[in-house]
Amino acid sequence: MAMLDETLTMLKELTDAKGIPGNEREVREVVKKYIAPFADEIETDNLGSLIAKKTGKEDGPKIMVAGHLDEIGFMITQIDDKGFVRFQTVGGWWSQVMLAQRVTIVTKKGDITGIIGSKPPHILSADARKKPVDIKDMFIDIGASSREEAKEWGVRPGDMAVPYFEFTVMNNDKMLLAKAWDNRIGCAIAINVLKGLRGSKHPNVVYGVATVQEEVGLRGARTSAFKIQPDIAFAVDTGIAADTPGISEKEALGKMGSGPQIVLYDASMVSHKGLRDFIVNTADELGIPYQYEVIPGGGTDSGQIHLTAKGVPALSIGIATRYIHSHAAMIHRDDFENTVKLIVEVIKKLDRETVDKITFE
Repeated sequence: MAMLDETLTMLKELTDAKGIPGNEREVREVVKKYIAPFADEIETDNLGSLIAKKTGKEDGPKIMVAGHLDEIGFMITQIDDKGFVRFQTVGGWWSQVMLAQRVTIVTKKGDITGIIGSKPPHILSADARKKPVDIKDMFIDIGASSREEAKEWGVRPGDMAVPYFEFTVMNNDKMLLAKAWDNRIGCAIAINVLKGLRGSKHPNVVYGVATVQEEVGLRGARTSAFKIQPDIAFAVDTGIAADTPGISEKEALGKMGSGPQIVLYDASMVSHKGLRDFIVNTADELGIPYQYEVIPGGGTDSGQIHLTAKGVPALSIGIATRYIHSHAAMIHRDDFENTVKLIVEVIKKLDRETVDKITFE
């Protein structure tokens, strides 16, 4: 593999880390390591969302930039007498991307490799062969010969299993392939926004937040926003890249490398118009590329954040990503850099007067 620079090393560590909803500790430690040098203080809420605070102006407005720690994965539910492991999906999985894929089960005795299996097609009826296999008919094979052996290795119900995939810089080195971009890229953006504000004046208090349990209902966003009570919030997440074969323009518009996606509308929120206009005007002024996105079939952490306390003007920003909610996804490095740049520049302008104008216009 090509030599990794500082940014790629961070992105590799973030995506390699294993953390399904409710099990984010390993990822949180990586975020903490990278964000600590740029934060004045770091705390967590009681569910485990990490909150890194950087004060520009003590009594200035509170600005929250959130990515979520968790990735979709599996929870072990039982082990049968032959040593095969049954599981529950945690987060949204499409059955067609799961079979014959390698997973890592995290046990108290260390990591165990498994493969997702099902009944082979050779013994299915012609009709059954045409249909996708139901998730409930899949299992994880860890090479154990009995329940006792699997237990001896440390496997037990409640353990998490995560996709196994090697972080890869593609031939075009702007294209990055890894597991868990959804949403380690959001965490990386929160880290680099704090880094980008280092040594510069900003008239506010910025909170770089890595939330828990987004994939099962935006749960950590609710608790961390309650703790912070922000004045303005940005949730950064993966968006749909519609630049692969077979997708029509009326289905989706996002293209990798064309800049951050400004989400106008999703299933959890109508984006705050004042904030949307402000960020678009800033991008235009600075020549930072961006694109619009609507996600009628999904939500982001903003969906919970904007309903906190008296309401928080919030906006979701997407990174166009191919193949989300599968074992590996692809992003474009320019989109990462441009999103960081845009949020940093917007934050520098968000003084009390501007925030009040955005909120009460």
